Amino acid sequence: MPEINAFVFDLDGTLVQTERLKARSYAKAAVELCPEDVTEEEVLEAYKDVVGESRQTVATTLMERFDLEAASAERMTAVGVDAPWQAFVQVRLGYYEDLVQDPAVLRENRWPHTLALLERARENQCAVALATTSRRKQACHVLEVLGHDDTFDVVATADDVARTKPHPEIYRMCAVELGVAPNRMLAIEDSPTGTEAALAAGLYCIAFGTPFTEERLRAESPLDDRWIVSDPEQLIAAVDARLGREATGATSAS
Repeated sequence: MPEINAFVFDLDGTLVQTERLKARSYAKAAVELCPEDVTEEEVLEAYKDVVGESRQTVATTLMERFDLEAASAERMTAVGVDAPWQAFVQVRLGYYEDLVQDPAVLRENRWPHTLALLERARENQCAVALATTSRRKQACHVLEVLGHDDTFDVVATADDVARTKPHPEIYRMCAVELGVAPNRMLAIEDSPTGTEAALAAGLYCIAFGTPFTEERLRAESPLDDRWIVSDPEQLIAAVDARLGREATGATSAS
């Protein structure tokens, strides 16, 4: 394996448990639209099947599964959009923004193990990038609350690419912006779509299986099971193994 010179981190579900917050916001929006027919628990469970997908895919899938299209269409004029799925998203964003605007909520939902890996990579002078399907405004807000608004050499968001994960465009962009060959980069992901994007771009990859993503990761991800971590305490060891050396608690590129 070539020497790794750069790490690329996903955001939602990887550095912070925003996927859990997103799931809650979709669940609350669905119940608001169809309170007699949908429960939050049902939507939370269904969200596991679409975690990491684009906003349109998530909204469309949940609308179809819970028959929300008619109720969403009724909101189109009020929220100024052209499609039912966009109206569903707008309802959902109201709940999500309330959650993420609270710094305490974000801090309570951070993943210490991946943030520790980020800090170690930085300490060992590796380049670091963020590759997220979130919009830039949301991503920058989360990073600022976490105290990492100036940590990354490159921040690539859904606003910067034409095609989001699982398309490899965002990872290819990171490679170009960092000036590092893809086969000298290691992606840290948490979803099947993210791992697919990273591998398609030519990066190495390690995935952390969260409660929302582990089942799909093992069933659908092209990543070998050896590089899917279930126990957060094992992330550093998995990275060291991926880099071909004994786990030492460090993540230097050399």
